Amino acid sequence: MLLPTQIVALAFLVLVIAIILASSIKVVYEYERAVIFRLGRLVGVKGPGLFFRIPVVDRFVKVDLRVVTADVPKQRIVTKDNVSVDVDAVIYYRVMDPMKAVTAVENYVYATSLLGQTVLRDVLGQSELDELLSKREELNKRLTQTLDVLTDPWGIKVTAVSIKDVSLPESMLRAMAKQAEAERERRSRIIVAEGEYQASKIMAEAAKAYQEQPVALRLRELQTLIDIARERNLIIIAPQAFGELGTIMGLASRISGKETGKERG
Repeated sequence: MLLPTQIVALAFLVLVIAIILASSIKVVYEYERAVIFRLGRLVGVKGPGLFFRIPVVDRFVKVDLRVVTADVPKQRIVTKDNVSVDVDAVIYYRVMDPMKAVTAVENYVYATSLLGQTVLRDVLGQSELDELLSKREELNKRLTQTLDVLTDPWGIKVTAVSIKDVSLPESMLRAMAKQAEAERERRSRIIVAEGEYQASKIMAEAAKAYQEQPVALRLRELQTLIDIARERNLIIIAPQAFGELGTIMGLASRISGKETGKERG
């Protein structure tokens, strides 16, 4: 039969064993990995699922393998053509090698964010303002490739870098508005000039046709008089070259009267 002191000691021993077992059993999710250190030395990577560690002796660090979104705050950048702009971006990356992410850099999240700011200033500083506004996709690819190469020793894979917004100074916005207005004015003048050129070609062809067929010119003159005769409050003075003006005007008035009767009917 056990003595009370032995029962207490046995219960204490069971409790200690239960605590040790509970602290030695760990679980990591499917998107996590555990980097194990034993007495300060790297042992390996465990997970996903259930794994065991030696209490007090082993220490582990959890690493998330999901895609991380890092917001790059606005950076004041001077472009290649000496224009100051404010640019912000977003970095999408994930951990590919948990061991490197823990052992090669102290804080890979913070380090990737600061490196993204530096790369953003360097790459965009080598581009002109027109490229920054019109070739954003190409710049995103350059930023992604550059940042991916620099973070590869840390076990980080940069999937995308996207420029969110480009803020221009007010003076530059006014200058661009004037440039756009001048461009529209230039295009409108070109269109008017092209119209005048096409009209002159057509008129030259018509003049040549009238020269070859004088009767056509005479008919055109009569049609013009008919059009004028519709305005009854006008007095028409025509040169003698038009022929007998009374006969022509009578014919024009008669045609105009017939058209007016048709409209009333």
